[in-house]
Amino acid sequence: MIKKDIIQPINDLIEKQAKELKDKIAYADEIENISYKNLNIETKNLSFYLNEKNLNPDDTASIILPNSVNWIVSCFAIIRLGCLVVPINYDSTLSEIEYKLNDSNTKIVITTNEIKDKIKKQLKLKNEIQFITIDDQGADLNLSKIRKINHQSILLKDDINKPSYILYTSGTTGQPKGVLLTTRGMLWVVASCWMPIAGLNENSKVLSPLPLFHSYALNLSVLGILAAGASEFLLPKFSPIDIFNKTKKEKFNFLPGVPTMFHYLLSTGKKDNLNLNNINKCVSAGAIMPAKLNYDFEEYFNLELLDGYGITETSTMVTMNWSGKEKNMGSCGLPLPGMSVRIIDGNDLDVKPGEEGELICRGPNVMIGYHKKENETDKILKNGWYYTGDLAKQDLNGFITITGRLKEIIIRGGQNISPTEVEEAILKNPKILDCAVVGLKHSELGEIPAAFVILKEGEIFNENEIKNFCVNELSKYKIPDIIKQIDFVPRTGSGKTMRYKLIQNHEEKSI
Repeated sequence: MIKKDIIQPINDLIEKQAKELKDKIAYADEIENISYKNLNIETKNLSFYLNEKNLNPDDTASIILPNSVNWIVSCFAIIRLGCLVVPINYDSTLSEIEYKLNDSNTKIVITTNEIKDKIKKQLKLKNEIQFITIDDQGADLNLSKIRKINHQSILLKDDINKPSYILYTSGTTGQPKGVLLTTRGMLWVVASCWMPIAGLNENSKVLSPLPLFHSYALNLSVLGILAAGASEFLLPKFSPIDIFNKTKKEKFNFLPGVPTMFHYLLSTGKKDNLNLNNINKCVSAGAIMPAKLNYDFEEYFNLELLDGYGITETSTMVTMNWSGKEKNMGSCGLPLPGMSVRIIDGNDLDVKPGEEGELICRGPNVMIGYHKKENETDKILKNGWYYTGDLAKQDLNGFITITGRLKEIIIRGGQNISPTEVEEAILKNPKILDCAVVGLKHSELGEIPAAFVILKEGEIFNENEIKNFCVNELSKYKIPDIIKQIDFVPRTGSGKTMRYKLIQNHEEKSI
């Protein structure tokens, strides 16, 4: 059942939760915590202050901060004023920051003194930008102090049907595009997925390692917590040891993550004989969860790990596995209630069950479009349907499995190879900790598959040994021609493999 009562303006939702939950802790980090009552007061104060700084409805403000209560308060204050929030990764390069500030026409940036000074000294910005920082000594520019001070009040109003978020795609290829999302679409995902399927509720104590600038975290770890009336601790970044330590000290029961995080939690847990104590529900999104990882994680920790599929353009989620024994390991579940999903061939015709095609979807959560990119929008939004570019299959029971990306498919001598399939096969090798597969150019075959692997501690790299292991797992043409050992797999904030970086690095070393 869709929890439609939570789909309302952020101003109304915060006021409601403040009145009902009062002093209950909403969000906490390593430095501070904030109750629902104070969340209402402090986001209002910051909204009023931003208005005094001439940030008007429909203007944009960017947040460049680490995971923190300050991040949460900044986000809600911007939205409550009827403005658009632009979350930017705190670890972004200056060129990435420059592109996003200019593309979004940002008027105010909430950040640290370090980032502010770099922006002022090194970037060429189209517009004059004002700054608020968390470590400024002046009371009128220090975020923590501004939050506590009453400012001249105005009527705060946000429209859930207008764009409130510009989220830049992770950019696995090319320049990132600004995805325009609404509060209605974002809260609809909370109402149709996180609350009824994943079980997020007022009793949830969430431990979140997700980066808040990403759509998955913004949806679940920011908006989802508010809507459900839950409590959450924000980790500054993902660390397996920090998670094990936290769950030992406090009674958390809900842990969101991406497949890579659960991979390293399982590896660390097994190596050091650790457990997750009171955690009884884990959810995964952002990238595809290998069936073996899902099974091994649940078996070792004796808890449920629900996997789903979605993209930034759909306000995070499209499908989700439900609790219980009926879920299909390796499948990303069933379409969310209210979502329409089709799997089509090159002629826009539905394929048969079990056949591969492109997944397209339609629903209240689909983006409005790409910011200032009408041509790009028209290519993937057709008659209300979003063309994901993801390849998928649907079984006779409706369960969907993502098999790859249209543009990532490796074509070796005319035969199609899914990098995801090869990665899952290699990860069955007990010596392999992590891996990524890409297509490299070949003069005769067009492309050949290449695997980049990380070995478990104490293991010795042997390329032929790994290839021989693949013989029993893959057809001959799918076995990687090249296997290289690396120190880390480059990934986006959502856990998607940045295959182009591996290709670039390999080509540079080959010159």
